[in-house]
Amino acid sequence: MMAVLFDFSGTLFRVESTGSWLRGALAGADVRLTEAELTAAALALEAVGALPGGGDPARVPEGLADAWLIRDQSAALHRAAYTGLARQVPLPDPALHDALYDRHMTPDAWAPYPDAVEVLRALRKRGNPVGVVSNIGWDLRPVFRAHGLDPYVDTYVLSFEHGIQKPDPRLFATACEALGAEPGKTLMVGDDRRADGGATALGCKVHFVDHLPTADRPDGLRPVLDLVS
Repeated sequence: MMAVLFDFSGTLFRVESTGSWLRGALAGADVRLTEAELTAAALALEAVGALPGGGDPARVPEGLADAWLIRDQSAALHRAAYTGLARQVPLPDPALHDALYDRHMTPDAWAPYPDAVEVLRALRKRGNPVGVVSNIGWDLRPVFRAHGLDPYVDTYVLSFEHGIQKPDPRLFATACEALGAEPGKTLMVGDDRRADGGATALGCKVHFVDHLPTADRPDGLRPVLDLVS
């Protein structure tokens, strides 16, 4: 049976909007913004790419450039890179920049794509081993557990736990080894042609999905079921 590896953000899950992200952080802080102030701050945070999983920034400040390139190799680098981007936007309380980072790691900040559970359940029923391979700086397992997807995942290979990040083929090799799968009989599913495409160097097949809001991609994962035996 063919093994299947999935990316996390933009593939199985989608992060909340920047406005929702900011509202969530404010809910746990003793700070109040008017609707106009909240909208302006959310737009500014979106423009600098401060929301992890929400898209890369158009420009990375010079002081963050080195950390940005290897941000997924450690938890400390990941936090420093994204809070650094967020600090370009003045907020009423400086502690909000860390609160925003903490918010994005919560299950409430993420929603599975509509067909994610269906596809993972079908793969489990067929006997296809499943792994999650993600460039990330924090433990996403609680997100999978909270949304009911964890029972269908056999292994998680997270960049910050290994000190390497996609497209390095060693990360995909680690996942294949954990699943007992041959790379030539493994499909990598992701939304990033550069990062997820690195699996081809190992001999894996690759299938790409579009990184869209969940409402705009109701069945983007279903073709996976036709690609594996």
